[in-house]
Amino acid sequence: MARYLLPSTTTAVSSLPRDARTSPAPFLALRGLASRSKQARPIMAVASEQPTAPSKFPKVAAPTTGPIPADELLGVIQAAAKAGAEVVMEAVNKPRNIQYKGTADLVTDTDKLSESVILEVVTKNFKDHLILGEEGGIIGDSLSEYLWCIDPLDGTTNFAHGYPSFSVSIGVLFRGKPAAATVVEFCGGPMCWSTRTISASSGNGAYCNGQKIHVSPTDKVEQSLLVTGFGYEHDDPWLTNINLFKEFTDISRGVRRLGSAAADMSHVGLGITEAYWEYRLKPWDMAAGVLIVEEAGGVVSRMDGGEYTVFDRSVLVSNGAVHEQLLDRIRPATEDLKKKGIDFSLWFKPDKYPTDF
Repeated sequence: MARYLLPSTTTAVSSLPRDARTSPAPFLALRGLASRSKQARPIMAVASEQPTAPSKFPKVAAPTTGPIPADELLGVIQAAAKAGAEVVMEAVNKPRNIQYKGTADLVTDTDKLSESVILEVVTKNFKDHLILGEEGGIIGDSLSEYLWCIDPLDGTTNFAHGYPSFSVSIGVLFRGKPAAATVVEFCGGPMCWSTRTISASSGNGAYCNGQKIHVSPTDKVEQSLLVTGFGYEHDDPWLTNINLFKEFTDISRGVRRLGSAAADMSHVGLGITEAYWEYRLKPWDMAAGVLIVEEAGGVVSRMDGGEYTVFDRSVLVSNGAVHEQLLDRIRPATEDLKKKGIDFSLWFKPDKYPTDF
């Protein structure tokens, strides 16, 4: 099995020139492994210098990346995501060995192998960090200030059917708040798969394939393209979101359901869509995407409008300009669920893991 051990970074961010401190970590190109993938052009984001609008919603990002410099942390995250994405690319045009976690919740051998190579990169570089993987659960030192939230294949159902989009998503928390993130999104379709890599670190902006990205300036819901998602349990929150889907379909340019939360949030950061919301996601679904949105100039909250953490059971991300308009409809629906006794407490926080909230 290939090893991706990175050398330690010896230059501290504080010793770099000011313009270099906010530059992205070097983009790690993904070599095409599927048929004809080398023929596909890389998909690039268009840079934007739009100013970030003031927001009353608290920042979700960690104030800093902690004692590990941002460029070093991002370098390992990108190497880990690249390793996982190569596993997915190798398998994307081959038959799937599918298993079921529930009636419709899939897991494949690719999910497991992708997570294993990601873990190899992380543990070789940071032996004492805590890791939360979708497939493997919690491993590592529970007293570490760093928590890696890993989704080795977000959108497994799409992958199993050869339907875009799906992604490899890695977000790293410092004391419970997102500090750095990378999402490798698979675009295209059978026999013409390509990827784009979206990364961010706290206070340093968000980038796609090395180019800075920014959220859309659209300030009206009726001119917005929106995205949501639905869990596997067809219960009250699921029905509530079906109704929200209908409401926003009636008043916006459209609502999409793509099936990969990490990719959905990355699209908000890219300015492709204006907002995304969903109930009952897990930390590995959200840790990378929320940081990308915020560093691209957007805002993040719970669906009741409250202050968000990656351990919450609902999320609304947007370009900021339409956030309040969306909450005018989403907040009352969510409050009604709480009155019915639906649990919106923190989903999960590892025992002894130190946080700043």
